Amino acid sequence: MTEEEQTTIDIPDSHINYTDAINYWTETPATVDGVLGGYGEDTVVPTMDVLGSSFFLRKLKSRMIVSPDHKKVGVDIGAGIGRVTRDMLHKFCDQVDLVEPVEPFVKQMDTELHDLKEQGKIGTIYPIGMQDWTPEEGKYWVIWCQWCVGHLPDNEFIKFLQRCKNGLQPNGTIIIKENNTPSDNDDFDDTDSSVTRCDKKFRELFIKAGLKLIATDRQKGLPSELYPVRMYALKPE
Repeated sequence: MTEEEQTTIDIPDSHINYTDAINYWTETPATVDGVLGGYGEDTVVPTMDVLGSSFFLRKLKSRMIVSPDHKKVGVDIGAGIGRVTRDMLHKFCDQVDLVEPVEPFVKQMDTELHDLKEQGKIGTIYPIGMQDWTPEEGKYWVIWCQWCVGHLPDNEFIKFLQRCKNGLQPNGTIIIKENNTPSDNDDFDDTDSSVTRCDKKFRELFIKAGLKLIATDRQKGLPSELYPVRMYALKPE
């Protein structure tokens, strides 16, 4: 084995495989308990998650003033069954698009988001992965990415963020809400073929994508056995 090959093997994100990830999530129940890895509605996780996200967005209110002639259009990336849109995001947006590649999850959105669709709060549902999604230029007030970007290798994550940057309205914002490793090292999980990044790595990748970090906060109230969860608010540099 060459030194270059050994270095590649030692990089956690080099092990990510999209097909393995899709296969894992396709076999996962299309429920809140399923998408949250067993921390469903019988735990504090869904409630605390929504409270933390809502508080973070409210703190950003003065820095997310919608530009004239624009609506508050959001997009929920890696949306699963639509839980984040159903429980939180629609309350802040005039309309929400969703991006989700797992077919059973997309089908379950018909049930989870039925009432919001009737109210005209749901826009386009894109049944594709983040790596294949390109937003309409200048469309979004907020691009919300939660517990999903670990499925992108570093270089693809940077490209994704750059596309998202082009999809923002004037004064639009990208929110990343993700697990952090408690150390300065990233961890690969071969169960769902994803990487958990450290806080330092996230900040480095944001800079490489041409984004500035305007606010960050730690999610409170989650079980101690889980990874720390941090929210990052980003705007174009």
